[in-house]
Amino acid sequence: MKELDLRGIVFKSNLVVPLVYKGYELNKEYVMDLLIEGEIVVELKAVEVILPVHEAQIISYLKLAKKKLGLLINFNVPLLKNGYRRYVNGY
Repeated sequence: MKELDLRGIVFKSNLVVPLVYKGYELNKEYVMDLLIEGEIVVELKAVEVILPVHEAQIISYLKLAKKKLGLLINFNVPLLKNGYRRYVNGY
């Protein structure tokens, strides 16, 4: 987050996203790690393996927040370029 701030990139961290089902807001909230420039959802992990539950999490955030692009970044890899996945909502 410090690097984003130093580069002048607008972001929000720990953003609460309400759960909406058929137009009704339910008594459940999710917290996305980062929202970059109001458009890109970023979920951060430090795990041995990205599991389907992690992928479901970012896909849910994209749908609930009505955003098109998301990144799932795992920092527990030797090369960071091998630790991220890109998700596009609606395609």
